[in-house]
Amino acid sequence: MSTVPYIPENAPFSDEQRGWLNGYLAGLFARQPVDPSALGAPATPVAAPKRLVILYGSQTGTAEGLAMESAEKAQAQGYSTEVKELNDVEPAALCEEKRVLVITSTYGDGEMPDNAQEFWNSLSADDAPALPDTNYSVLALGDTNYETFCTAGKDLDARLAGLGANCVQPRVDCDVDYEEPFEAWLDQALAAMQLGEDEAAAAPAAVATEAAPEKSAYSKKNPFVTSIVENRLLTTEASGKEVRHYAIRLPESELTYNAGDALNVFAENDPAEVAAFLDVCGADPAEEVDLSGRKMTLSQALTTELDIRGVTKPLFAAIVEQTGSATLKDILEDADAFADYIWGRELRDLIAEAGVSWTAPQLMDLLKPIQARAYSISSSPGLHKDEVHLCVASVRYESQGRAQQGHCSCFLADRAGEGPLRVYVHANKAFAVPENPDAPMIMVGPGTGIAPFRAFLEERKARGASGRNWLFFGDRNEASDFLYKDEILAYREEGLLSELDLAWSRDQEEKLYVQHLMSRKGDQLFKWLEEGAYFFVCGDAHRMAKDVEAALLDVISTHGGLDSEGAQAYLSGMKKDKRYVRDVY
Repeated sequence: MSTVPYIPENAPFSDEQRGWLNGYLAGLFARQPVDPSALGAPATPVAAPKRLVILYGSQTGTAEGLAMESAEKAQAQGYSTEVKELNDVEPAALCEEKRVLVITSTYGDGEMPDNAQEFWNSLSADDAPALPDTNYSVLALGDTNYETFCTAGKDLDARLAGLGANCVQPRVDCDVDYEEPFEAWLDQALAAMQLGEDEAAAAPAAVATEAAPEKSAYSKKNPFVTSIVENRLLTTEASGKEVRHYAIRLPESELTYNAGDALNVFAENDPAEVAAFLDVCGADPAEEVDLSGRKMTLSQALTTELDIRGVTKPLFAAIVEQTGSATLKDILEDADAFADYIWGRELRDLIAEAGVSWTAPQLMDLLKPIQARAYSISSSPGLHKDEVHLCVASVRYESQGRAQQGHCSCFLADRAGEGPLRVYVHANKAFAVPENPDAPMIMVGPGTGIAPFRAFLEERKARGASGRNWLFFGDRNEASDFLYKDEILAYREEGLLSELDLAWSRDQEEKLYVQHLMSRKGDQLFKWLEEGAYFFVCGDAHRMAKDVEAALLDVISTHGGLDSEGAQAYLSGMKKDKRYVRDVY
């Protein structure tokens, strides 16, 4: 610490210049502490910033982004912050931390995100340390449409409390509209963390926090309005699927993205479905409603703003309350029965079956906003200037005696070309092409899981990267379901794809999947891993991703000479090194 500097009288300045400089220096150092010894007063310790550790578990980057936002706000309030993935922390290290915020999503069937699983394994072990000096709060991210809503956050909260940690602010469970609950939780948690003890002597040095990425002007609340410039079929008419390629205008000057990111798309409800919904509700489509301060007709609100299809438990509970049905109440209280009952039913089916009617004000209170659908980007900005590409399977099926369709996939296929399209980019820096251009990449992406790997290959081509690339791809039939066939075969021919393994499950009597090809090539695959290869998986989380991980563990065990525990440790090491990464749903 020092006294405020000044310009002496013998300095080579005029009186006017010296006066101006002394005034400038006085203002500049006005907030700097003055050394008391220079004034003849005894030195007094100055309290160091209070240390706050922010831990996150994130599968797609949302929790990570909120962790970075939390750090920025905490620093503005005088905290010294450190942001870490949960897997980067040992539970024993938490014994030394007085303030901890945890932000986590839930993945798959109530599981921890990939970058939180190892931490959870240690925290839930019998020998996990007691944490009597740790003050914490948890923010859980989830979706109430799933039975396992916020399970990961709930489990972490319960375990921390069970180890004696002090919950200074109750856990908040966020639905898909997480922004306002997050901000309220953070304000309350930061206030609760302002513990009264004097930490001047023992406070750790401030830790520099990685800056949060610069926010785009476009977001969920302010999507970018654009249009589709190409919509073409990737499957043939003989296929049992309808998969389409979309090119969407995305001026680089307005919105940027990286290979591995997702594009969130807002779809509108089909006008025919809106009319049918209004009919079963008995509501007037022309009635004026107020939606967050915006005046519009009920029909317009149901077309562009509100979800009229999804059956959530709160909506089902409203029907139970209105009807007083004991049968429906029993279904609501049984998770399996509820899942079975709503399968293939839309909200209007339940309203019609229950014989209830809802007024416009009731609909405004009960219906949730339309949520954007996230699609893995299938292009590299290095090869497609001012465009972003998607690879989307159109969902069409029969149920309740009528043809039904995917909300967003069929909006893109059938109606989005007629008007403006609202989108925003969701960054996912964990799922990205390795920075090292020489690092090998192994990509497993059957079906539309090929999307980000088309982007990865384009990105490596744009960068001129020399690293080897290996793709495992497959679907039902080669003749009808070989997505981006010409491009993939051309990449194989020119050498961008060093290895290409294709699994066509219906082209022979015995079904063949990508995990079977991994096992067949196990020796070579393990050699790639030993040489530092990154292993990426994209696609179905419930079956494919689990089967692929099981096959990968078997390859590591068999060809690495390891038992099951050793293979798990090997895979855990890959996760910590960010060399085993999944984008699954």
